Amino acid sequence: MTRLISHLDEISDGYGVLLCDLWGCLHDGKHPFPEAVTALRGFRARGGKVILLTNAPRPKPSVAKQLDRMGVPRDIWDDIVSSGDAAQYGLVTGAVGRKVAHIGAEKDKPFFTDFSEDLARLAATEPPFSIVPLEEAEGIVCTGLTDDLTETPEDYRGQLLYGKTKGLKMLCANPDIIVDYGDKRLFCAGALAQLYEQMGGTALYFGKPHPPIYDLARRRVAELGGEGDPLYLAVGDGIATDVQGAQGEGIDVVFVTGGIAVDQFGPDSLNPDKGLLEDWLASHQMSPTYSISRLR
Repeated sequence: MTRLISHLDEISDGYGVLLCDLWGCLHDGKHPFPEAVTALRGFRARGGKVILLTNAPRPKPSVAKQLDRMGVPRDIWDDIVSSGDAAQYGLVTGAVGRKVAHIGAEKDKPFFTDFSEDLARLAATEPPFSIVPLEEAEGIVCTGLTDDLTETPEDYRGQLLYGKTKGLKMLCANPDIIVDYGDKRLFCAGALAQLYEQMGGTALYFGKPHPPIYDLARRRVAELGGEGDPLYLAVGDGIATDVQGAQGEGIDVVFVTGGIAVDQFGPDSLNPDKGLLEDWLASHQMSPTYSISRLR
């Protein structure tokens, strides 16, 4: 059974690293949540390291700029690890070929150009890749929908069927299915990858809940320094990404009930119904260590 808590500092003592999700936990896509900012700042003040662990398909520098534009303070995190970072490794090593078709928005273009220092060094040793039309591609890189404000995965059925018929593998840079942007629910790259697999295509994943993003996070924590092997705690609102991923890695996790599943736990989002919560978690065969209405 999960333990309901009201504030992070009730259980954070003893944990040295916090892996914190972004959408639905720290911000709503437009504005940061003030209580979440305070919670992360408090965790760092007690000597902990905060790693923002996100399934954003863009690399760390691009994510950091986006957070700056939203007004998220830089003093609440130590590093950022994105699905885009982890997926870039697959891109430069040719996981889906060297000629790739891109499905995604213009804002995701930094995925192909903006590399961290370690990946830039790796890319320099590998054969170059190029972005080509789907008809010429050896594989597909999906960072999301071209216009996620108006489109749905069904708009891509024709392209995906063509790719599947050609036997192209898809590199999915963001395993999330949906995300809330303010009060609007949007589809992510994971929804396209899910449809592609339903058609019989093959998709490769690098973000939560899959191991590559956690491996990268541990490497980044080691680079930050510190003594010993710190105890990790994850925070997220995605049952199939944040919770499943953390539990698969043996990491304690705080499930944020007020995120994308908020309508499952009763009418009062700040006070989730314990019975509804336990039944819903059981239906997903998940048991997060802790649950909280929102990060604070």
